[in-house]
Amino acid sequence: MKEAMLYEKMEGADVRCRLCAHRCRIKPGKRGTCGVRENRNGTLYSLVYGMVIAQNVDPIEKKPVFHLYPGSRSFSIATPGCNFCCSFCQNHDISQMPRETGRIVGRKTAPEEIVEQALKTGCRTIAYTYTEPTIYFEFAYDTARIAKEKGLKNVFVTNGFMTAEALETIAPCLDAANTDLKAMSDDFYRKQCGARLQPVLDSLRRMKDLGIWVEVTTLLIPTLNDSDGELRQIAEFIHGLGPETPWHISRYHPQYKMTAPPPTPSAAIHRAARIGAESRLRYVYSGNIPGDEGEKTFCGNCGELLIDRYGFHIEAIHLKGTACPRCGTPLDGIL
Repeated sequence: MKEAMLYEKMEGADVRCRLCAHRCRIKPGKRGTCGVRENRNGTLYSLVYGMVIAQNVDPIEKKPVFHLYPGSRSFSIATPGCNFCCSFCQNHDISQMPRETGRIVGRKTAPEEIVEQALKTGCRTIAYTYTEPTIYFEFAYDTARIAKEKGLKNVFVTNGFMTAEALETIAPCLDAANTDLKAMSDDFYRKQCGARLQPVLDSLRRMKDLGIWVEVTTLLIPTLNDSDGELRQIAEFIHGLGPETPWHISRYHPQYKMTAPPPTPSAAIHRAARIGAESRLRYVYSGNIPGDEGEKTFCGNCGELLIDRYGFHIEAIHLKGTACPRCGTPLDGIL
């Protein structure tokens, strides 16, 4: 246990958590929506500090982050818990564990150990991923500060439901984020995720304002968020963040509580990618379709192939320095 950051004490020994947009008011002996922050006699504690339940060396492309040191490795960690309850969560066994069972398990690990292992394994980044990094904020924050001092970059793979206070606190240590924009419908967020849309949009705008490199992912689920109108809304919102913002459109497979509809047809991913291109986004990617042309990075100016990918593997990088060899246009990102 560790006393939480970003909360306020209230009357009657209640506390108000200010970490995510739920802003839970938590009574003594109770936990917040995430299931991992508990009020003990008027003090809020994180129950997952250092409780690492998943730890791997991944290609940075697996996050997916395509414009941060392409082809490099990322030391990836998670603790149990999440502030969403997505019916289609692919990591539900660890993200929903505290909420569904009350259990919190993991290997006790210090921030210094995470950074040391990242350096030993030749990683250039640490990714806070698999579950929602906002809910293990204290551990991520302490780790990220040490990592920054050691020359590593830090990456959040996030649902974007954090408060402005949380984002501004982590921003000096946070270099990049892949943020889910699951739909442009508040109804979708409420029914499928137990959350709201507007805080996610606010976070995306704030990340850009804070100078964090942002990539956006949308899991395309047939009949739920795949209409042309909604896809165009998503693409236009991303363009408003900046046309250099990559959009990853991922193929859905039945998971967890969502056993229908069937997997997203490849044609639907390609249709969404066309909408992204029509909305003048420079980089639109198709996900979960290995070997697809949409995995590759092309110059946003002349269309020259810059990075050839197959799945999470880089087959060739054709950059001249960090620019297109044909027209000289710099590739956007942290290169």
